[in-house]
Amino acid sequence: MRARLARVDAVLVQALIAAALSFAHLHDVAMAAGQDGWKAWAYPVSVDLLLVAAWRRLRSGTTKAAAWCWFVIALTASLGANVATAGLLDLGHVPAWLRILVAGWPAIAFLGGTLLAHSAPQKHADIEDQEDERESAHEPAVEPAVETPPEPLPVPVPAALVEHARKVAADHQTRTGAPIDTPTLRARLGVPAPIAEAIAARL
Repeated sequence: MRARLARVDAVLVQALIAAALSFAHLHDVAMAAGQDGWKAWAYPVSVDLLLVAAWRRLRSGTTKAAAWCWFVIALTASLGANVATAGLLDLGHVPAWLRILVAGWPAIAFLGGTLLAHSAPQKHADIEDQEDERESAHEPAVEPAVETPPEPLPVPVPAALVEHARKVAADHQTRTGAPIDTPTLRARLGVPAPIAEAIAARL
């Protein structure tokens, strides 16, 4: 664990040193090109932010062509400033073309940052919509379950009562010549309707 933390700390320190040196070189070139005060400090921030934004877009896997384009532009600006301060360029007499590049950089960085920020979300949304359509096409439609009402429990009827009901029904058949109906059977036996229906079903 300590060895891993040590490696992380070493990488972080190295990255901070490199960032500080690159920041200072960009600041010096901007100062030499006539950008003084806060503007000279804003140039390194602009270059580094565009570099980071392009790298993140490359890592996300979307709009790689545009991300590579702006990554190379930002890297060229950063690397060019570092090389220029190595003695290859007289910062006391900066050529006109470098002044033009430095003066035009804000517009370039603004265009690149805007395109990187607004091109990927739309593509992400399109990809998500396509994935949703594919998932819905492969998912079978689930029909709602139809609940069936539970069957009523059978009403217990004593065997003796059923036998008595048969006698009552036979007597009714003899007297009237017609089978006994459930209301009449209920009235003759003096039982509740469910029991009368259960007895009638057994006759």
